[in-house]
Amino acid sequence: MYTVKCLNPIASKGLDLFTEDFKVIDDLDKADAVLVRSAAMHDLAVPESLLAVARAGAGVNNIPLDEYAKKGIVAFNTPGANANGVKELVVAGLLLASRDIIGGYNWVKENASEENLAKLVEKQKKQYAGNELKGKSIGVIGLGAIGVLVANICNRLGMKVYGYDPYVSVDSAWRLSRNIHHAKTADEIYKECDYITVHVPALEDTKGMINKDAISLMKKGVVILNFARDVLVNQEDIVDALVSEKVRCYVTDFPTKEIVGVRGAIVIPHLGASTEESEDNCAKMAAAEVKDFLENGNITHSVNFPDCDMGAKGEGERITILHKNIPNMIGQFTALLAEKNMNIEVMTNKSRKEYAYTMLDVDGTVSEDVEAQLAAVEGVLKVRVIR
Repeated sequence: MYTVKCLNPIASKGLDLFTEDFKVIDDLDKADAVLVRSAAMHDLAVPESLLAVARAGAGVNNIPLDEYAKKGIVAFNTPGANANGVKELVVAGLLLASRDIIGGYNWVKENASEENLAKLVEKQKKQYAGNELKGKSIGVIGLGAIGVLVANICNRLGMKVYGYDPYVSVDSAWRLSRNIHHAKTADEIYKECDYITVHVPALEDTKGMINKDAISLMKKGVVILNFARDVLVNQEDIVDALVSEKVRCYVTDFPTKEIVGVRGAIVIPHLGASTEESEDNCAKMAAAEVKDFLENGNITHSVNFPDCDMGAKGEGERITILHKNIPNMIGQFTALLAEKNMNIEVMTNKSRKEYAYTMLDVDGTVSEDVEAQLAAVEGVLKVRVIR
């Protein structure tokens, strides 16, 4: 029996994937795995027995990834599960920025009691006319699950789309429309585009990437959209750019004290993935990742360990070892098993920076002594035998 603790409400369509071999519990100290959405885990005491944490969403800034890696706790996220919901809100943001829909709506609401409203409308509407998106240029920085969808829908809207991502995956490249112009640098997008939308994770080299230096390269009257993370845009610099009208409009899904109320800022209360469909998709993906890891040892969409898949576990026992990515680890594992006259039927090993993961299907019973000896190898973080 595997136990799962939910730190936030998780959609039932995800929890329904768990079989009778799983039980959702309230006691974190007895949990094999955790499902989480926005709950902060940095100061949360977790048991040594915890095996996995799955974030029902893409961002993982609420999870102490390095600390968990050192403890042999695999952290997952659900990339792409909420991509369509975010994409649709980006399109809404483009329309709100290009046509003064909000200003027009507010004017109608304020003048709802006017007897000659219909005539007033004809005089007033030109103030909210705006521009069409067709024919305008847009730069999409980051071509992951969301960025690809945004680039493709903007292409279908008739926009000239520039895409920039030096680390674009093969899968994303296959899904990207051939009409997307491949920008060699972010500076090319800054200089050429009428609209710029950012879809990259919050890393040390991306935080504050939209700053006064980047903005200085942009066209006067540019529109910037940020539905990724608030820290990607320097708040003081974007406020200055809006006040000076270098940036005509900044559409963001992240209210901050600096940006709320600034003229030209359209601030949305973090609604990007807040759709019923997105929450269901994230819950289903997170539950599936945890289920496959606990039952088979497979890692898919980890953010602190390498992905590694050896398929469904057969009738024999499977040894899984989370360890440091240092020389001769596999040699030590195989030598130890050979000494115990245990034959390895299938083995795989994957590494990711300083961490690695080894899976071995063996033809015998793994004793507690063997398990303890494997765990005692220097550099091993956690050993688990799936029987």
